Amino acid sequence: MYHIDQNSKISLHIQLFEALKQDIIDNYKIEEKLPSIRKVMNIYNLSKNTVESAYSQLVAEGYIDSIPKSGYIVIENNFTNFLDTFKDEKKEKDEEILYDFFPARLQKESFPLKIWKRLTTKAIDESLDLGKYPNRQGEVDLRVEISKYLNTSRAVKCSANQIIIGNGFISSISLLALILNKKYSTLAIEEPGYHVARKVYENLNYKIERIEVNKTGIDIDKLEKSKAKLVYLTPSHQYPTGVAIPISNRLKLLNWANKNDGIIIEDDYDSELNYVNRPIPSLQGLDTNNRVVYIGTFSKALSPALRVSYMVLPTHILKIYQELYSYYDSGVSLLTQKTLHSFMKEGYWDKHLRKIRTQNKKKHNLLKSLLESKLNNSMEIVSQGGGLAILIQPRVNFDYKKLEILAIKEKIRVYFAKPRLGDNYQAIMMGFGGIKEEELENAINLFSKIWFMCLQKEFS
Repeated sequence: MYHIDQNSKISLHIQLFEALKQDIIDNYKIEEKLPSIRKVMNIYNLSKNTVESAYSQLVAEGYIDSIPKSGYIVIENNFTNFLDTFKDEKKEKDEEILYDFFPARLQKESFPLKIWKRLTTKAIDESLDLGKYPNRQGEVDLRVEISKYLNTSRAVKCSANQIIIGNGFISSISLLALILNKKYSTLAIEEPGYHVARKVYENLNYKIERIEVNKTGIDIDKLEKSKAKLVYLTPSHQYPTGVAIPISNRLKLLNWANKNDGIIIEDDYDSELNYVNRPIPSLQGLDTNNRVVYIGTFSKALSPALRVSYMVLPTHILKIYQELYSYYDSGVSLLTQKTLHSFMKEGYWDKHLRKIRTQNKKKHNLLKSLLESKLNNSMEIVSQGGGLAILIQPRVNFDYKKLEILAIKEKIRVYFAKPRLGDNYQAIMMGFGGIKEEELENAINLFSKIWFMCLQKEFS
């Protein structure tokens, strides 16, 4: 039984959410079903709205998922590891982690701190006006620089006026969901795909249609058979499989959008970090009918801590934003925007991109070589050549839970790409962005030690 205090200053749905969350962490297993909303209402004498709000928050934070005709079931997130969701969480936070294979972070030393400090000081000393509210759409000078970069480097067709600066990816895609919700109620999304985007739209009451990814990206035949007229894609470097959509399928997607009065949300995930070929031009650049919304961030190539994203809206969607949602502030500090503007205008962004590509290409190639030599043919690489992680899968039956437990004992953090319950795609995400090049061999030596303990039959 949970303790729910009707007289507490803490709202009832928050009390219930916290109690359920702790119960899940302490007592529930993956795929175990939670009590129905009606049962919880009756036990604790709570309203339906209160219980639904608590369950909705658990879904949004990735503890549970709503399965049609089955109710709410405990799940594992794409980025969940044993440390983050189970009993050993508090204990392990106090212990030193030797190697963290998180698939979306950068090495601390890669940030151009000296240049950034100098440009920040310059922004403060010059004409920074802290006595007024900043431009809600984002500072014009910064939007001009972003538009120049997108035009030349990503083949995105846009003006500065079409760009909205956001406080990170979730901020941008949440605003877009609000803008689009009067016309669209269903979102098609890649499966496996980026769980954060799915959760944002689920939380805003969109119906989700999961469309399988094959060797050429999202299955267009299945998309066409779905009821969705809005689709979220990572076409240049699909998350998590790494697949790039070929030009023929890009044209088919644009044709689908034109025929169905649809919209394509293009998340240019990891686009700057391609180590094999030149970065693939954007899907938006092929669009001649204003059917693509383009979203990008500075998180993977510069810093996730700065929390700067940007969104390029077609003119008809921009009009909706200006009429109904222009009161939303970008959420990025004026000082950060001014500093980033100077960083781009003075050429440091282009230099930094070249440097970060070179650094991470070396680490990517070294990690690939180490995985192939240490794990031999017991694994296959399912995604490589770009981004901040290499994805691997075992070639035989494998005990993933044992890997989690052994990794904790060896002070390693491992992460998994795993879609919704019942599907069989699972890969281990070997992130290298936050590990120093000289530490990679020791990291893989330690990882390989526990890897072979998790193979469920001898491999030769």
